[in-house]
Amino acid sequence: MRLSAYLLPTLKENPAEAQIVSHRLMLRAGMIRQHAAGIYTWLPLGLRVLRRIEQIVREEQDAAGAQEILMPTIQSADLWRESGRYEDYGKEMLRITDRHDRAMLYGPTHEEVVTDIFRQNVKSYRDLPRMLYQIHWKFRDEVRPRFGVMRGREFLMKDNYSFDLDHAGARRAYHRMFIAYLRTFARMGVKAIPMRADAGPIGGDMSHEFIILAATGESGVFCHRALVDKPVPEKVDYTADLQPLVDEWTALYAATDEKHDPQSEQVKALGDTLIAARGIEVGHIFHFGRKYSDPMKAVVAGPDGEPVTVEMGSYGIGVSRLVGAIIEASHDEAGIIWPESVAPFAVGLINLKTGDALTEATCQNLYDRLQRAGVDVLYDDRPDRAGAKFAAMDLIGLPWQVIVGPKGLEHGRVEVKNRATGAREDLSPEAVVDRLRSR
Repeated sequence: MRLSAYLLPTLKENPAEAQIVSHRLMLRAGMIRQHAAGIYTWLPLGLRVLRRIEQIVREEQDAAGAQEILMPTIQSADLWRESGRYEDYGKEMLRITDRHDRAMLYGPTHEEVVTDIFRQNVKSYRDLPRMLYQIHWKFRDEVRPRFGVMRGREFLMKDNYSFDLDHAGARRAYHRMFIAYLRTFARMGVKAIPMRADAGPIGGDMSHEFIILAATGESGVFCHRALVDKPVPEKVDYTADLQPLVDEWTALYAATDEKHDPQSEQVKALGDTLIAARGIEVGHIFHFGRKYSDPMKAVVAGPDGEPVTVEMGSYGIGVSRLVGAIIEASHDEAGIIWPESVAPFAVGLINLKTGDALTEATCQNLYDRLQRAGVDVLYDDRPDRAGAKFAAMDLIGLPWQVIVGPKGLEHGRVEVKNRATGAREDLSPEAVVDRLRSR
């Protein structure tokens, strides 16, 4: 993509309304623009990041045996009355009435809808277990939306729902998602620590939050030092017993501010192995048993022909929230530093002197060859000053920069810069493609 033809409205100054790093940088980098309080338009650069995160989430959900569906954003209030949550949920639910005076709502979550889908279509224990997920927009009318996409009213979320015949099956589903979440966040280049959590209004008796460690995180967290460096499983057999693997992670201490007790004997025994950090919640998994299947009569015929009420779980990932969380965990004074797996483009190609014949020809050749090699390139072909181009590329945080100018070309060289480390290499134009293709 040529930057001269790309919608990238970058800003030099920090917007006054942005209170945290990710919000400031997303606005300055031209990723989003506010439409209303807590509601944003995603511009081309931001949408590319959002889609890359979404795809990693989708691939890991599929690998764990979940099946993707798409449920409606507007839901019938009758289902929520059936589950008993309609009056209990609170003002965060946006309640509306259609032209026939039927009570509807903009979905803040989808337990009721997916339970209704299940009970209509699954009738026998032979059809279990099942995991159904979607990646979809939700709306929660926060009383005070702030921090950009970190706490907006409209947000993109992955929500997965499991259905099992008994508690043992539900635990197996929970363990599959526990491991899938570890792998998902690791693929995005961030470290997420699982921490035991309260179930809140979702309900349930088994729950973990997944917290990205970030110096600018929204809350305090405490964990065993070994969790920070603990390797995430590279290959997983999801049909195997994952309890021992989950136990490896949950045996080590990890707690949010709300659950941390510095006076407990467990914490005192940790000594120097306990670290205090800041963190951002990006995922939450729940097992809630029959909280919804009982009132909504989600039953199947068991092996003896008798009806069995299914056990359920819910597993959420804040997809749009992750964009902000990754920035909070990976930035410097100059701007964003994208991990390669979620970067909007892999390479920023900078033409230091537009109009110079050799520079133009070299840039065009590199642009064409990199694209043919499957490398996503954003080519800054604008007639701007070199300093402005460098600042823009550092701001948007692409992992690699290829800098082409007349002085380097006099010696048959172009410069390749790694955004994260600042390391620079002088390479021939011919070597650049091989260098970036094999990164």
